[in-house]
Amino acid sequence: MKKIIHKIKVYPKVEKLYEPFYQKRRVAIYARVSTSSDEQLHSIEAQRDYYIKYVEERSDLIFVKLYADEGITGTSQKMRVEFQKMMSDAKAGAFDLIITKSISRFARNTVDSLICIRLLKEYGIEVYFQKEDIGTFDSKGEFMITLLSSMAQEESRSISENV
Repeated sequence: MKKIIHKIKVYPKVEKLYEPFYQKRRVAIYARVSTSSDEQLHSIEAQRDYYIKYVEERSDLIFVKLYADEGITGTSQKMRVEFQKMMSDAKAGAFDLIITKSISRFARNTVDSLICIRLLKEYGIEVYFQKEDIGTFDSKGEFMITLLSSMAQEESRSISENV
């Protein structure tokens, strides 16, 4: 009995296979400061300038829009008009990625933070927290975000008690 040998074609790695279809990720930037003091308003300008430059210098990203809430606490999203616009635009598919300075800039309420992050995941949108170097599509991301959101919430509570 004669053995039949089948020659198996070797294909390039998957990354290379889809390279011609690669698209830049559309980025929204979210910035927030909790008071309207001159120092805080300078901080929001600095956040805006830094992140727009950061996105424009990366060949894999394209800047779409900046959302900035000035003089508004992060403990509740109800008063954050720009945050609400961002969530609405996310649902409409306006961007693929949100970049923000830190978890405490995104939200200081653990429940709100997790609800929004899970909703954004459903829309196929990742949130990247630069200070903590955590992305919500990372396998350990949600655990770390839960932990750090709880710390941000407690910090906010402590600050308000000391005022």
